[in-house]
Amino acid sequence: MIRITKIFTFETAHVLYNYDGKCKNMHGHSYKLFVTVKGKPVNDLENPKNGMVVDFGDIKTIVKSEIVDVWDHAVLVNALSPHKDLGEDLEQKGHKVIYCTFQPTCENMLYAIAAKIKSRLPEGISLAYLKLHETENSYGEWFAEDNQ
Repeated sequence: MIRITKIFTFETAHVLYNYDGKCKNMHGHSYKLFVTVKGKPVNDLENPKNGMVVDFGDIKTIVKSEIVDVWDHAVLVNALSPHKDLGEDLEQKGHKVIYCTFQPTCENMLYAIAAKIKSRLPEGISLAYLKLHETENSYGEWFAEDNQ
């Protein structure tokens, strides 16, 4: 079994409803996402992916379409909170808003990212690990073995 990792960056804002610190105010981060998948390398001389677990380009396509292109330069808002009104007001003013069914913390974002990626992986490939840096010094991690 081999693990491979691809790294992505995106800019996203969020607002945390009922939080008791300064991050209750809308603010943004330069997120850095590490996506690690695992599988067995193809062992078929006639296969164009011979020697690969999965093409890095295929991982890029999945993560960009499911996460980066959707969340980049958007505001994540908890649609189950009164912040839904804030999101609607921002949308009416031309802003890109993503409505979540969770508090948009780094931790909950990891759960959402894992679900989106896992649903798109090719057969025989599994999501092993995610790391999401909210800042240079603060990050959350998702491990497959902790979420079975």
